[in-house]
Amino acid sequence: MRWDDLRESTNVEDVRDSTGGGGPGLRLGVGGTLLALAASYFFGIDPRIILGLANQVPTQQSIPAAHYGTPQDEQGRFIAAVLGETEDTWGAIFQAQGRTYIPPKLVLYREAMPSACGSANSAVGPFYCPLDRKVYLDLGFFQQLAQEFQAPGEFAEAYVLAHEVGHHVQNLLGIAERVRAAQERASPSQVNELSVKLELQADCFAGVWAKNADETKHILEAGDVESALRAAAAVGDDTLQRRMHGYVVPESFTHGTSAERVSWFKRGLERGSPSSCNTFAART
Repeated sequence: MRWDDLRESTNVEDVRDSTGGGGPGLRLGVGGTLLALAASYFFGIDPRIILGLANQVPTQQSIPAAHYGTPQDEQGRFIAAVLGETEDTWGAIFQAQGRTYIPPKLVLYREAMPSACGSANSAVGPFYCPLDRKVYLDLGFFQQLAQEFQAPGEFAEAYVLAHEVGHHVQNLLGIAERVRAAQERASPSQVNELSVKLELQADCFAGVWAKNADETKHILEAGDVESALRAAAAVGDDTLQRRMHGYVVPESFTHGTSAERVSWFKRGLERGSPSSCNTFAART
């Protein structure tokens, strides 16, 4: 992925020097029930749903001191560059629709830290918190993505962040709030179905970002799309359940199958328009 010439976002709160040291057991392997927790809610679901975390914004005293601005290490700079490109791309898309894009903050941390959605930790993976409009990311997660989920590559990492930003776009557009309201009135199976549609739309929005960013900045290199597709396929509900249990339970899906995740990312990548991402109107 070509990123050296991209603008690096300053909407980064780097608290890696103030977090971590949580001891063994926070970073998870592929086996065991804890991975089910991490994998089931992989890529953006509010961790309160499974962890029962509090909604209150933590006090300022509980938040580690942050370095604001561009990280100095290469991986941090790469993520800041991807975030900057999402800001430019979604800013242009919103402007064309007569809207104003308000970018999210990106919090880089190690192992655990407080968030407005409860305790962020490496067990839940990267996630977007709608209460404080921040994406929380432990960069060590990308090692797990490459080694344990067999989805290496910079563009696979960019897809992860673009998916989380897709949840922020849903929040700005009021989509996430409408889904949460509908889930409060829905049966358990309908709650899961709505969650799947929300996640697949975030995958599609990630594809929309990639399409528009490549048209304006030519960020894609050979193999990049395949790298992102491997990441999307690796975290399909059916693939994860079959890997862990040897069978799948479709009614328990929360993120969609591997084929669905790949399909919706490709749809956004091919069409490049948010209007093509209406997963709620799709029959399947």
